[in-house]
Amino acid sequence: MQIVSFSSLDAPVIGYLHDDHDRLVAHKTRPAIVICAGGCYRWLSPREKDPVALAFAAMGYQTFLLEYSTGERASGYRPLRELAETVRIIRARAAEWRIEPEHVAVLGFSAGGHLAASLGALWDDAELSLGESCRPDALALCYPVVTMGEFAHRESADNVTGGDAELKDKLSLENHITAQMPPTFVWHCVGDESVPVENTLLLTAAMQRAGVPYECHLFAGGAHGISMCDREVETPYPAVAAWIDLCKNWLNQRFQFMP
Repeated sequence: MQIVSFSSLDAPVIGYLHDDHDRLVAHKTRPAIVICAGGCYRWLSPREKDPVALAFAAMGYQTFLLEYSTGERASGYRPLRELAETVRIIRARAAEWRIEPEHVAVLGFSAGGHLAASLGALWDDAELSLGESCRPDALALCYPVVTMGEFAHRESADNVTGGDAELKDKLSLENHITAQMPPTFVWHCVGDESVPVENTLLLTAAMQRAGVPYECHLFAGGAHGISMCDREVETPYPAVAAWIDLCKNWLNQRFQFMP
């Protein structure tokens, strides 16, 4: 395993890359996935960072962890620009890092799920000006923040918009889903008391109307911020941990990847 690092508009990115071996010829190139941890756009949850990145690396993916801007630096499109530039850089360096440039996914948790979905919905927005080079080929959203409206997670909404009404409308994503949204895998716990499940329901309803391919899983148990749902991240929810294999199978099928 090779570890690389680079900056995306001053945001640190760490990559976990599989080595190339002469005698292993099946996977000279691999899909890539960018991980965006949650944390209300105020901080980045450690349980949604390295444990997730290493788990997807173990599935055979070239995996990247974006430390996007939070707190006072979270407003004004900054995290979205950082994620867009990260995807662009990964594609630009695909040959060097043995990546299939047409198979780059973004996975996000909670506020990081909002960030991932924002790039999926707004990749062609004039604020980014990167065109298709920053459009993810797939999204995986874990208990995502979606709306700035009735069911908003208020702290996330306040941090990412800075109170700007125009930005609040732009980042209420259920109102901006088109057929150009990437295929999306999404899961949520019905009893989530932090980010209401209505966020996912609004998103899937919008994707259904727009004809976006998606797969959605709702779990009766669980809670918010449970990440890999195991003892390593101190949130053991074995039934909800099914999301990991469900997501892996969905991505592998989408990317025709057979590790």
